[in-house]
Amino acid sequence: MVHIEADQTLDACGLFCPEPVMMLHNRVRELAEGEVLCIRATDPSTQRDIPKFCHFLGHELLGQDTEEGVFVYYIRKGAA
Repeated sequence: MVHIEADQTLDACGLFCPEPVMMLHNRVRELAEGEVLCIRATDPSTQRDIPKFCHFLGHELLGQDTEEGVFVYYIRKGAA
């Protein structure tokens, strides 16, 4: 299991596409550049959607893992 110190956590467990990415987009706006967000989700489509979100919007995906059916992502906010 990857463990990275996060400044904030977003629980998107039980939600389905597109809700986890919509919540992520809103939460990232609240972060300062360089802050780290931990996202926990159960929707398998986040394995595709969250890395693409980071790539297209210039955020850094620091790590991702799966623990007991929960997908965990660590994202560092990039420059706006």
